[in-house]
Amino acid sequence: MASHTLLPGKKEISYEDLKALLAKSQNLLLVDVRSQDEVDKGRIPGSTHIPVATVKDAFSLEPEEFKAKYGVTKPPLETSELVFHCHMGRRGAAATAEASSLGYVNACNYSGGYQEWSMKEKK
Repeated sequence: MASHTLLPGKKEISYEDLKALLAKSQNLLLVDVRSQDEVDKGRIPGSTHIPVATVKDAFSLEPEEFKAKYGVTKPPLETSELVFHCHMGRRGAAATAEASSLGYVNACNYSGGYQEWSMKEKK
């Protein structure tokens, strides 16, 4: 059964749970960690592009700098609505681990990535 909030310690989120969060949450930060070329070919609506190699630096910024650079509010450390994704899951998992090391203990990875999203959205 899909839950609408992430459970503490849960490091991955399913397509169904992500869809539910996107529909209901005002505070979800969905971070696309793929390359610019990949993002240019298609993206999950509402996602923010922060390449995987820059995640640690990005989430170390002061809130004002983060907002100025990415156009979205930097989430608080305790947020349960921080989701990373890449194309197939590996880079998203690496980004999730980086965020966790900075104190975002509830950060998670959409392991299906853009590949699963685009397949399911085309129906």
